Amino acid sequence: MPYNIAMVSDFFFPQPGGVESHIYQLSTKLIDRGHKVIIITHAYKGRTGVRYLTNGLKVYHVPFLVIYREATMPTLFSFFPIFRNIIVREQIQIVHGHASLSSFCCEAILHARTMGLRTVFTDHSLFGFADAGSILTNKLLKFILSDVDHVVCVSHTCKENTVLRASLDPLMVSVIPNAVVAENFRPLSYPTTDNVAGQAPRPAPRIIGPNDTITIVVISRLFYNKGIDLLIAAIPRILKSHPNVRVIIGGSGPKAIDLEQMLERNMLQDKVAMLGPVRHEEVREVMVQGDIYLHPSLTEAFGTVLVEAASCGLYVVCTRVGGIPEVLPQHMTTFAKPEEDDLVQATGKAIAALRSNKVRTERFHDQVKMMYSWTDVARRTERVYNGISGAISELEFYGHYPDAGWDAVRGRTRSFALIDRLKRYYGCGIWAGKLFCMCVVIDYLLFVFLEMLWPRANIDIARSWPKKQVPHPDAAAATKGNLTRSTRDRLRASA
Repeated sequence: MPYNIAMVSDFFFPQPGGVESHIYQLSTKLIDRGHKVIIITHAYKGRTGVRYLTNGLKVYHVPFLVIYREATMPTLFSFFPIFRNIIVREQIQIVHGHASLSSFCCEAILHARTMGLRTVFTDHSLFGFADAGSILTNKLLKFILSDVDHVVCVSHTCKENTVLRASLDPLMVSVIPNAVVAENFRPLSYPTTDNVAGQAPRPAPRIIGPNDTITIVVISRLFYNKGIDLLIAAIPRILKSHPNVRVIIGGSGPKAIDLEQMLERNMLQDKVAMLGPVRHEEVREVMVQGDIYLHPSLTEAFGTVLVEAASCGLYVVCTRVGGIPEVLPQHMTTFAKPEEDDLVQATGKAIAALRSNKVRTERFHDQVKMMYSWTDVARRTERVYNGISGAISELEFYGHYPDAGWDAVRGRTRSFALIDRLKRYYGCGIWAGKLFCMCVVIDYLLFVFLEMLWPRANIDIARSWPKKQVPHPDAAAATKGNLTRSTRDRLRASA
């Protein structure tokens, strides 16, 4: 059955990134499957109000104060009036939040449950447990996810991390990875070895001689967690050991200054090109210039850029952290510990493997195309929506019926009753549980006040984007005169 879905996150286009791309691609594929999808995010420079993107995807840019890395300032309650107005206008049934550091996402899940809507949360990141920032973030995540219907993670490592951080039932968490539009990340055209009639031409193996230049590509946000300090230490050693190697670095961030200082100290400006910010539609044009993709990240839940690089025919060198080992098969990657010496050694192995022509990178694109598809991601996400909405049974969704001890409060079918919600929040901690219950009560009272002050009857319902009418297969056959008289009569009657 079709659903009206609201994707909510602070992170969306025009800012580039994995979360932004995931939301856009998933939304467009869900629209193709017959659902109505809108996106709620904050206003970006030059983008305020309502925008329409491809395929009728509507984006609400809400003007809120941005405090750090495109994340809005947490307000908890001030977002509720405009959020309720959008939800009522668009007749939303499911609210799907993305990214645990998004204030819009966390607040939207709380308000949606108060309004009696089903909610889904997708986690795209990994967090620790020991430092003060992680402890605070994890406590807030536990608050938000105490009343969510289902959680989606982009890797199994991410699932384990989220289950531990928020004390969730593992059966309430599904793993649905990111994907890539393989057609947008094709390698350069190489001559073909054969072109037998009736068979698709295959790209010829790329031969790299012992003296040919090998290009290493790095496209990343230049932040500490992306391993840029590790990259700064490794590049001079890699170039010293391998004279016929050059490096292309794309991206922006606070570590760009450190990279430029490293180039000046070692006089590597002729071997290292820094491109600055790279738009997502230009990523392929940069990647096809290289032979190796280097990814020194210190933490990563999935790493969509690795799939994009492999699709472009690049051999991937990456750190063995987070969910990265789950992304690509071993013949496409060389793994390294997140240490300077091991990263230099792994890059040397990759260079040697390419020079010996042991790696068939020309086959990577077709293999990635078979492994990752946004259509498959949308289909699996739709199954989550069916599970939380009751369109499929709990036996089919979870694999078995809940235990007899699981009631409406603790069970996987979340009750909207206020007393049941308070029981779930109360279990979040001795002091935190009482504070969370107070927030939920205030949120509920604010909702009642809004319903009285601005009744739903006074909110105009937005018209849905007109969808293309797909011709019935019988109707297409009728135009060719291939149907029986009874079938033609049935088609006329339905028309």
